[in-house]
Amino acid sequence: MAGLALVPGALPRSILFVCGMNAVRSPMAEQLARRMLPATIFVASAGVRAGERDPFVDAVLAEEGLSLGERHPRTLDDLEDDYFDLIVTLAPEAHHAALELTRSLAVEVEYWPTQDPTNAGGTREQIMAAYRDVRERLKLRISRRFLASEAKNATD
Repeated sequence: MAGLALVPGALPRSILFVCGMNAVRSPMAEQLARRMLPATIFVASAGVRAGERDPFVDAVLAEEGLSLGERHPRTLDDLEDDYFDLIVTLAPEAHHAALELTRSLAVEVEYWPTQDPTNAGGTREQIMAAYRDVRERLKLRISRRFLASEAKNATD
């Protein structure tokens, strides 16, 4: 996990989103970031441990015109490229794992606490609402973190 310290306000060249099982939050963030950020930024996601694909993620991404395609959850050990400028963690266990992996490297790690919608119960619509909430919060966070700084730099 080598990387370079980011210049304040600069967009990273590569971002890794990490959550517990790379089944819900991090793949959702990866797809949203790929659409929202410039194509020159490499975006990936992984989990601390192996997970299973979640059909609710497919459903809420489809509402945005996005798809995971044939992609399946992967762990940090499964990553082909381990060079990232920024690691965004979305769950406490992911944050601890990222800090451990990067403790001797110049990689920025940010923690974005994000609720786990798999804990939602009730009707299908109530569960979908929990997943949509996570999707919308991730969109807002990506926009505020990366697009706001890009717009500010363009006006400087």
